[in-house]
Amino acid sequence: MVREVFARAQESVGTLHEFLLAGARLTPDAPAVVECVNGEVGTISYRQLERRVTALAARLDELGLDVGDRVILESDTTPWSIAALLACSTLGLTYIPVSPETPAQRLRAIVDTVEPALHLQSDTGRREGLPESIGLARFGPDGLAVDREPPPRVRRRREITPADPAYMIFTSGTTGRPKGVVMSHRAILAFFRGMLAHGIVSAEDRVATTPPLQFDFSLLDIGLALGSGASVVPVPRDLLRWPRRFLQFLHDSRATQVDGVPSIWRPVLKHETELLAELGGGIKGILYSGEKFPLPELRTLREVLPGLRIVNCFGSSESVAASFTDVPDPLGPDVEELSIGHAHPGAEMTLIDDEDGGAVSEVGAVGHIHLRSGALFTAYWDDPEATARALVPDPLNPRSGQVVFRTGDLGRLGEDGELYFVGRADSQVKIRGNRVELGEIERRATDFPGVAAATAVLLPIAEREPVLVLYVTLSSGVAELEELELKAFCMEALPDYMVPQKVQVLDELPTTANGKVDRAALLARSGKR
Repeated sequence: MVREVFARAQESVGTLHEFLLAGARLTPDAPAVVECVNGEVGTISYRQLERRVTALAARLDELGLDVGDRVILESDTTPWSIAALLACSTLGLTYIPVSPETPAQRLRAIVDTVEPALHLQSDTGRREGLPESIGLARFGPDGLAVDREPPPRVRRRREITPADPAYMIFTSGTTGRPKGVVMSHRAILAFFRGMLAHGIVSAEDRVATTPPLQFDFSLLDIGLALGSGASVVPVPRDLLRWPRRFLQFLHDSRATQVDGVPSIWRPVLKHETELLAELGGGIKGILYSGEKFPLPELRTLREVLPGLRIVNCFGSSESVAASFTDVPDPLGPDVEELSIGHAHPGAEMTLIDDEDGGAVSEVGAVGHIHLRSGALFTAYWDDPEATARALVPDPLNPRSGQVVFRTGDLGRLGEDGELYFVGRADSQVKIRGNRVELGEIERRATDFPGVAAATAVLLPIAEREPVLVLYVTLSSGVAELEELELKAFCMEALPDYMVPQKVQVLDELPTTANGKVDRAALLARSGKR
């Protein structure tokens, strides 16, 4: 019932803050944000959250910023950073989240690119060395403290429109330059509406969010919770390295839904399955995104928490996500890979053959995934060439003027029209003249008993053929791996040029700040970049 009430109330709103603060009107006393401090669980109601947003927005408004001005928001995901991003939305300011761990050189590159009016930071830190041309302020329990006011600006705008940029996410660009994905209010709301149609959580749920604020997966979690009248539970970043502390936090905060990249579960499944099982009926669902979840680990998760609803979220920052697909329960031994299903309501994924430009219609055929959706990004900031390569004329109706997103992902068509993710087009490599999807090698390796996760990389060797190396982690209780047996296992299903030439066992696979496997670190480990 609450879900329907929220959906009706959100139909007419056009901005991010209106959508996420609907609970302040509908269920003002319900908990919006849950935090656990020194073992004590505290909650912030929707009414209290709105008051924080209003107070921060009023203070920001005194700085004379205009609709469309950019604000760097440097913080982890906390109750106060959620209020800060909503305050930016209230004034039509485009917020750009960055992590407190962002290297100074990368932050400076972002600052130079977007020319922000203000750098807004959690009061738990202080960033030094920023240009004099931008204002500096800190937020926290004492409100907004301005360390340096931004230079005087002329206000030219009066109204916020749904087409205005709501936020900008910076991802790694292939040129080495950070790439800013600009998302409008209209686009993020279209995504939220499509996501919420899946009924992943209810108003009684508490959604534990583990991604950093700079990863738009965190905004997905915030929208999933607040858009449903539920509570969002920011998990402190430092707990993710310690599975026992992480699980204790989930217990103390009474989380019912846990969202994150697959790697957050790896140390838990390796060291703390008994403690995880003790959470029992407390955790009802998880949602994962960012990478494939190795099937051995998923099966272990199912065994430890029977009846758990697991949702596979697939997509990229340019649309936040494209699909939400329930993982089968039970996950039988005959399941070799998981479908990414169909796009969420309001969107559609189409496979396009790069050779003839037509739609892929043959079951089992591979094509380039194109996404048509109202939730598409506006552009890459100040990069029209990259934008034109990604937002392309609709291949099926090019005269319409409609653009679709050429995702860079390859997919395979299933028997019922569902899609299976094959890999990134830019991660496709050539070995002895043959096109190879590294994901296919990794999928085969994780079917080998004792292998929990695997990542394949192609190491360039000067004046010689590159070497295919497979890095693996082992399942709990498995002490060692017979390399020759794994290679023989791969040879049973793969051609010889796809069989790893070297296998290296690691305690854990290195990950980026967003929790994805860091292939560059694996290459560096071998002395190659």
